[in-house]
Amino acid sequence: NSSDLSPPSFILASIPGLEAAHFCMAILLCSMYILAVTGNCVVLFIVKMEISLHVPMYFFLCMLAAIDLALSTSTVPRALSLYWFNSTEISFSACLVQMFLIHTLSAIESTVLLAMAVDRYMAICHPLRHAAILTNAVTVKIGLVAMARGVIFFLPLPLLLLPLPFCSSRVLSHSFCLHQDVMNLACANTTPSVVYGLTAILLVMGLDSVLICLSYILILKVVLSLASWKERLKLFSTCIAHICVVLAFYVPLIGLSVVHRFGKDLAPLVHITMGNIYILVPAVVNPIIYGVRTKEIQRRILNLIHICKDRT
Repeated sequence: NSSDLSPPSFILASIPGLEAAHFCMAILLCSMYILAVTGNCVVLFIVKMEISLHVPMYFFLCMLAAIDLALSTSTVPRALSLYWFNSTEISFSACLVQMFLIHTLSAIESTVLLAMAVDRYMAICHPLRHAAILTNAVTVKIGLVAMARGVIFFLPLPLLLLPLPFCSSRVLSHSFCLHQDVMNLACANTTPSVVYGLTAILLVMGLDSVLICLSYILILKVVLSLASWKERLKLFSTCIAHICVVLAFYVPLIGLSVVHRFGKDLAPLVHITMGNIYILVPAVVNPIIYGVRTKEIQRRILNLIHICKDRT
């Protein structure tokens, strides 16, 4: 039967047995999505308006904000239609497009986080050369390289799934499409897809995480060489926000990978929760982290609040 070999659609996962809680789940997702969109838009607006923030560090922050907006927008509205309107089916082509966007945007975010780590390394370890090397033009080029790297490495993922036959179950583990999730539904040899997917992850997220750790080892070496503890804390405090953002990205990513690899017998709620954390937590917490750690952003937000209060 050709309809078994070429599925017209997949079934997005809801929470079995908790259909009554779908509305509450949708409210929670919608609230987090609104926070993510509002927070990242505020960051983009403030960096644009505040001339003092027109430096590579905050241009990289704008890239993160744009990526988080794109990633959450490509997944959350579709998940909300699932919980609010019980729209469980997603077409095969739409699923592949969503999968490509999720993995590509994640790869771009990983590259930007690496660039931010290099920026911190240059600012602390080579402060006199920092401004000369990391110019605004170089920052734009790094952003373009990050985009090209994500597309080149992760475009083959949906292409490898296109010729595969799909049969039996069409039910996914999440409310959005991931490569390993869709691949597991194929009733054919998926070794090339498995090997390439693992290779792409290791060469992008794996390599980036190692280089980020290396940059902070070098930063720590310089910081510890200072005589004064006050100077050490002051210097290293400039990295705190970036470290928190790195953890907010990589911890959910590793958690989701572990659940996919070892959690086949876990309850569906665990898979769905980990997937939503992976998609939404970085988008929600990144603006908060930089808002708390950056005085210029705090001051601009307070000014906006005062202006809104005066108008009302």
